[in-house]
Amino acid sequence: MAGKMLAIGECMVELMQAEGGLLRKGYAGDTFNAAYYARLFMPADWTVAYCSAVGTDTVSDEMLAFMAEKGIDTSAVRRIENRSAGLYMIHLKDGERSFSYWRSHSAAKLLADDADHLRRAIEASDLILYSGITLAILAPDAVETLLSELRRAKAAGKLVVFDPNIRPRLWDDAERMRRTLTDGARAASLVMPSFDDEVTHFGDASTEATIARYKGLGAANVVVKDGEKGVTLAFGDAPSNTCPQRRSNLSSTRPAPATVSTVPSSADWSPVISRPRPPPLPPRWRPVLSAIMGRSSQGKAACGLIGWLALLSAASLPSIRTGCRPNGNACGSARPAGRNRCADR
Repeated sequence: MAGKMLAIGECMVELMQAEGGLLRKGYAGDTFNAAYYARLFMPADWTVAYCSAVGTDTVSDEMLAFMAEKGIDTSAVRRIENRSAGLYMIHLKDGERSFSYWRSHSAAKLLADDADHLRRAIEASDLILYSGITLAILAPDAVETLLSELRRAKAAGKLVVFDPNIRPRLWDDAERMRRTLTDGARAASLVMPSFDDEVTHFGDASTEATIARYKGLGAANVVVKDGEKGVTLAFGDAPSNTCPQRRSNLSSTRPAPATVSTVPSSADWSPVISRPRPPPLPPRWRPVLSAIMGRSSQGKAACGLIGWLALLSAASLPSIRTGCRPNGNACGSARPAGRNRCADR
């Protein structure tokens, strides 16, 4: 069952401290990381593509070369004169990280300016991923261009996946942020919010309130992430399933290219979900999402958007063993300690 997954957003150059006062270069972005892991774990007959914009400089050439080397289709990445890729630096002090950003001239801010190009990329895809960061970096008119195409894709029966990934510092106005994220959710068939963000920015009193709000916006499926408390899966009209998390004792066997400092060690996921209710998703997506989960010799799922799609796939596969019960009862899914840095860009 061949198909195409398209991730839409910004990939940035990452600089991180290395030994001897040197800096190590990598590439990162929430949707790019999703594409990276999807290519690792999805079936070979699926295409994984990235939709963005970069410059025509050497930095952009190197970024595209890296994507191509890792098997990611870059045909939907536009090249824009007098622009470049955004850059950020990770600073380490007393074991704590802080970040400096240089993205004012990032070409990715113009990724939706060519409406015809965007439409072709989305129409050629079966599964589309985007995030709140994707929306935050775009001008208002470009946001509407992108959301219009995503609404068309949803109406055509494509799987449209949105992670709000709320980053207030990327927005110039809190009300516009909430309004745009709400519009972003309306365009999706699956929304994957983080509960702490929903409490802070939307005032939700419970995960069920978050689910109800997003379903009220037209998202048929909602996956609410709630830190150490686990994740609540709400698919269609079926009762929600809350799955607590436990610490994983598995060591990573995932191949991590040394040139990418952004592939996190915290990506060692081990879903162990059993007897779930099958979600009302088209059957053709079940093996795809299972592959995204990483049911390979590595036995690992990935991080960020793909990590939570892993839980979605687990919920559609009765062969996976666990004890997930409806309405907040027991289930196990392993998760390492600490915040997943894949979602931080």
